Amino acid sequence: MNCWKSINLTKEFGHSRLYIVSFLIGLLSFIFLYVPISIAQGTNHTNEAGFLPFIISLILLPTLHSLMHILPLILMKKRLKIIYKGKNKILPILNYYTKFHLTKKASLIVALAPTLLITIPGIAASYLFIDYSVYILLFTCVHIGITFIDFLYVLYIVKAPKKAFIENGNDGFDILIKSHS
Repeated sequence: MNCWKSINLTKEFGHSRLYIVSFLIGLLSFIFLYVPISIAQGTNHTNEAGFLPFIISLILLPTLHSLMHILPLILMKKRLKIIYKGKNKILPILNYYTKFHLTKKASLIVALAPTLLITIPGIAASYLFIDYSVYILLFTCVHIGITFIDFLYVLYIVKAPKKAFIENGNDGFDILIKSHS
């Protein structure tokens, strides 16, 4: 296999720029989603009891996001290694490495899984649960900001050749193609 392209978003854009753009996308998504949802609900009532679960869910969001990346790999029965990063941190974060290269299709499913399993249900739940809609929508918009990095990966994967394989590395990922020898 030959490496077609190595992608390291931190090296390419920098931590600060990625965090700022993620924050701005999360903020803009709240602004653009709150108004239509509150108009559709016809009320602006918020139940104060939802504050503590909101804070707890925000603390657990990075772990939940990582688990949503891992879930499709488990369902596809791919062998993977899960590394727990959080011994000295407040927020536990899980990293995963597959034992084998993933196909382009499998990589897209893994990258889009948190959006499909957290963001879309979160938007629906913020509309359905009127008393807690602000908290659910804030949680969802923070997640939208986090998934910005996933969508950058998706853009690179989509541009890869059709028969490419994706290898998850320490600092990013590599797009591999089979050599014709």
